[in-house]
Amino acid sequence: MSDLRELYQEVIIDHNRHPRNFYKMEDATQQIDGINPLCGDKITIYLKVVDNVIQEASFQGTGCAISIASASLMTDSLPGKTIQFVEAIFKKFHDFITATDKPTNTEELGKLNVLGGVRDYPARIKCATLAWHALHAALNESSEPVSTEDKSL
Repeated sequence: MSDLRELYQEVIIDHNRHPRNFYKMEDATQQIDGINPLCGDKITIYLKVVDNVIQEASFQGTGCAISIASASLMTDSLPGKTIQFVEAIFKKFHDFITATDKPTNTEELGKLNVLGGVRDYPARIKCATLAWHALHAALNESSEPVSTEDKSL
């Protein structure tokens, strides 16, 4: 199991050092800011949604390795997915990352499984979920910035 954990850590480090989809999308149909005041993570999510399908996703921001890696992995997984599918994945990912016991049946999360180790560090869960809460708000056409200190998250 140690080898698997090391592989997961390598994926997180790679996505932090070389984030995918790290750019400001000029023709985004949705854009939202997210902040984790306790950690200092700040992120902007950009989406291009056409006919209920995410055509493109990107982000910009600063933050810890987990925050950046999570946003990179998330934006990499979105293109071609319907809003309904993404909302279901958001719920699965949130349940997966906040579960006290290791969840089973997580194949649908694919590469996002590498973030599962965050469960062992409760203070880092907000880092891993920041981009996801911003995504959720953007899909619900919110224009208000998302904060991890919002009690409804």
